[in-house]
Amino acid sequence: MQRLYDFLRRHPTGVDTCWAVLMLGITVPWFESRLDDDRRMVAYGFTVGLCLVIALRRKAPVKMLLLTAAIGVGQLAFGIGTNPGDAAMFVIAYTVASSPTVPRWASRCALIGAVFGPALSYWRFDGLGRPVGASLFLTVLLTVPFVLAWVLGDSMRTRRAYWAQLEERAARLEKEREAQARIAVAAERARIARELHDVVAHNVSVMVVQADGAAYVLDAAPEQTRQALETISGTGRQALAEMRRLLGVLRTGEQPESGEYVPQPGVEQLTDLIDQVRSAGLPVDFRREGEPREVPSSVELTVYRIVQEALTNTRKHGGPDVGATVRLAYRDDDLDLLVEDDGRGAQRELYEEGGADGLGHGLIGMRERVGMVGGTLTAGPRPGGGFRVNAVLPLKSAR
Repeated sequence: MQRLYDFLRRHPTGVDTCWAVLMLGITVPWFESRLDDDRRMVAYGFTVGLCLVIALRRKAPVKMLLLTAAIGVGQLAFGIGTNPGDAAMFVIAYTVASSPTVPRWASRCALIGAVFGPALSYWRFDGLGRPVGASLFLTVLLTVPFVLAWVLGDSMRTRRAYWAQLEERAARLEKEREAQARIAVAAERARIARELHDVVAHNVSVMVVQADGAAYVLDAAPEQTRQALETISGTGRQALAEMRRLLGVLRTGEQPESGEYVPQPGVEQLTDLIDQVRSAGLPVDFRREGEPREVPSSVELTVYRIVQEALTNTRKHGGPDVGATVRLAYRDDDLDLLVEDDGRGAQRELYEEGGADGLGHGLIGMRERVGMVGGTLTAGPRPGGGFRVNAVLPLKSAR
């Protein structure tokens, strides 16, 4: 049964054609004993036209409405009274009113026809000679079904428009959800990339510097070699611990409670970071200004990563005999972080264009981190030589 219903829904014109043939088979015998030969041929022509209206009402509703109006006027003119074929007028009024693609003017014309058509037909053929009250009652009785057909069609049109609006809204919401999911995935990828870059770049840089130094003094200064190897070992363990923390968060979606992974680095860990950089051979002057107070965890991580990346860049691009300064100042509404060195600075594309072939991603990551917490970042050559990174991070959320 369901297959038959689906078949009929897929072929509406075929269904309408079957109804048109059935109406033709009923209407033609109707005229055999009721009309003379001349009017009977005209009535047959009108009947074929009304059957065509039934068959094509969904394909061309406006044209079929106009054809129905012309046939109605022709029936009045040739004196062809009410017959079974006039059911097409009832059907086309519903079709035009219910179709969302039909212009509103056509629907209004169908309503006018539904109101005046039955009345004109009644008064043309049956209304004369009857009491006025009875004629008015019969006129209303004949008009009501046609008007109700139009009203039912118009309500169906409104309902279809409402469902179409709901479907459009649902589709739009689905697209918005997909877009938000893509944005979330991109943001998560960017966050992971920043964390991996900061963890790997800094620690591997320290390990490479220490390994080069150990190889250089291997024979001449065994004690320095041993210290360098200890630094490499400690840095490697720290890198592994941070990698475990990051991978653990990615796997579970939250920080583990077992304490297996190291806590997220922040302002308090800056001293250990700077000591590690100093042990790698880079002199760093670290100063704090203002009264330390509570800082949002996102700002703490941003401060730590900026200092880590800036000092890593100093070791990479600062050249020989370079020194660095880190200043952390607590203001009324923000935290002012300054990292600068007196080396030879960095290439222009590293801080203006983001670099090429993997260069400059650290500065891009800095800008992304600072932007996420609502701060500002300036990075570029320092007057007199060297490089400067200055970040201003808001503290309002900590209050």
